[in-house]
Amino acid sequence: MELSHEEVRRIAELAKLDLTEAEVSLYAGQLSNILQYFTRLQAIDTEQVSPTASVLPLKNIMRPDVSGQPLTPEQALANAPDKEDNQFRVSPVLGEE
Repeated sequence: MELSHEEVRRIAELAKLDLTEAEVSLYAGQLSNILQYFTRLQAIDTEQVSPTASVLPLKNIMRPDVSGQPLTPEQALANAPDKEDNQFRVSPVLGEE
């Protein structure tokens, strides 16, 4: 399938890309090659191949949940730009109080 320059310009417009004429020519050829490859892939007989989400076996890798020493309030607030009474102080979100 060969893409025309107009089709490439339409795709570029949808993607909000501003392409030069040289880029339109370049991408027309590249996108046409990609579409031709997909056409070849569609011709492959996959009737005997079962659908799969991944070719690798699924396995969760989890580390043990081990509790550690918690941070002190001073350590937690050490780099806070603003703090008050062992709490982070942030700007109002919904308005001034």
